[in-house]
Amino acid sequence: MSEVSQQGFQNSWFYSFWKFSRPHTIIGTSLSVLGLYFIAISPLPTPHSPLPHLEQLLGSWIACLCGNVYIVGLNQLEDVAIDKVNKPHLPVASGEFSREQAQLIVVITGMLALVLAFLLGPFLFGMVAMSLAIGTAYSLPPIRLKRFPFWAALCIFSVRGAIVNLGLFLHFSWVLGQSSSIPAVVWVLTLFILVFTFAIAILKDIPDLEGDLQYNITTFTIQLGKQAVFNLALWVLTVCYVGMILVGVLPFAEVNSIFIVSVHLVALLLMWWRSRQVELQDKGAIAQFYQFIWKLFFMEYLIFPIACLLG
Repeated sequence: MSEVSQQGFQNSWFYSFWKFSRPHTIIGTSLSVLGLYFIAISPLPTPHSPLPHLEQLLGSWIACLCGNVYIVGLNQLEDVAIDKVNKPHLPVASGEFSREQAQLIVVITGMLALVLAFLLGPFLFGMVAMSLAIGTAYSLPPIRLKRFPFWAALCIFSVRGAIVNLGLFLHFSWVLGQSSSIPAVVWVLTLFILVFTFAIAILKDIPDLEGDLQYNITTFTIQLGKQAVFNLALWVLTVCYVGMILVGVLPFAEVNSIFIVSVHLVALLLMWWRSRQVELQDKGAIAQFYQFIWKLFFMEYLIFPIACLLG
């Protein structure tokens, strides 16, 4: 892409919408849909259609993306003043989107998520509806659970960790005509993501300390301090990776042991090496490490389905 065309894209409505959708969450949502789909089809006997029920995969992906945009968009609508301090590049805070434009996007994506999910199946509809309800309670007054560190973290890791993983697996199993029981591999992935997302939930507040203090948003960072929260997140993530290594060593689930142990050991060492380079007084360095942790989160939705397929 030439410099002129790249600059044109960055000034376009589509680029503003891309930022509004919070790309790291879009990538995470996309990989979770794809990962749970492949875990659901992994027990199917071969030969079978390379991608059975592809229309369900695409429809579920679009419904989940719309739900994702609704949740992050609503949060931005309610946090304009805070974002002007913490995240001034976001479209509503920077003025790239008017409040009315953002409200229209949120309403349309929320409705599309519910309608699509309703048409595709009961488990998907239940998952999307619960996610949107919790996302609304997280951001919207008078409930606005993000004001309270425990409830804020619970909202994030319950949706990302439990509701999305279990709901998507049950949906794809229902589509494939399989048993509605949840196998050990899905429980293992769900527990890993549940605990991992708790670390993400507390890490995300470290670079936002200034704005949260100014607008009376209580977080674990404000209560415990940056260093304590950073260390807590590192040890929570360490527990996640050690747990996955034990899953590979012990016969808890049908996965490829060598693959899952070696990859998670490398990821654990990489995380600790990267953490040593973080200066907690540097807001940019903290934000970069936070994005690195999201990359590790993304990887799990690639690693675990591959381990299941190889198992």
